[in-house]
Amino acid sequence: MSMINESAVIPEKVKKPKWLRVKLPVGKKYTELRGLVDKYKLNTICTSGSCPNMGECWGEGTATFMILGNICTRSCGFCGVKTGRPETVEWDEPEKVARSIKLMSIKHAVLTSVDRDDLKDGGSIIWAETVNAVRRANPKTTLETLIPDFQGNEKQIDRIIKVAPEVVSHNMETVKRLTREVRIQAKYERSLGVLKYLKENGMRTKSGIMLGLGETEEEVIQTMKDLRNVGLDVITIGQYLQPSKKHLPVKEFITPEQFKKYETLGLEMGFMYVESGALVRSSYKAHKHAS
Repeated sequence: MSMINESAVIPEKVKKPKWLRVKLPVGKKYTELRGLVDKYKLNTICTSGSCPNMGECWGEGTATFMILGNICTRSCGFCGVKTGRPETVEWDEPEKVARSIKLMSIKHAVLTSVDRDDLKDGGSIIWAETVNAVRRANPKTTLETLIPDFQGNEKQIDRIIKVAPEVVSHNMETVKRLTREVRIQAKYERSLGVLKYLKENGMRTKSGIMLGLGETEEEVIQTMKDLRNVGLDVITIGQYLQPSKKHLPVKEFITPEQFKKYETLGLEMGFMYVESGALVRSSYKAHKHAS
């Protein structure tokens, strides 16, 4: 009789398929921006997150900036951001971000942040201040705010609505069954509620999900339907890649054909835009979603 506990058997490592190979970013615009980012120590999530689409996005004048520090109060199993006690809020951060966007001549900026459950306002005041600062310094730049759930607090979400970014995004990340395991402190229904509230208050809404965490096709389609039912405009669907051995493992690599199927289904459901592909990240083609 085998002494090995079945649940302790380590699954074979899933081999990374060829369609996940990434071309190194090139081009005059990319080189120029990379130089500025390094010279002025600008904090873009594009560089810190080693995004596979950095060259393409920067070439189109799009970049993503993270505010409210780089330590999160939540511990999602898929995310490479550090968890712990965040540092105190830097009140000059809105101006710094606005200056970075100006220096980089960004046409479309995506702002995102860690979760700040430690703050009474959830970080919503700095969020609004940052949007206002970016608008003052870059009146022609369009904005997407990729926000946390603010624990569903409508007063905090109202601060985002009031400054009226062109797009407000909040990621579901995964299907309902896997939410507790993947997002730990988040709730599926709460995230849907945030997106519904944003839509009811006139925002163009967007959300992203990652695949390859063990979800079924039926579950993905159900999540897409749930998002469409709260009036979501834009959906992004991409492949989950494990940031380190400590993070959730990749259960499956989704084929390009399957991603195409979700894209077709999404457009049939009535989404305004569907970005579906292995290397799609929530900010991919973001400039298009604001038009």
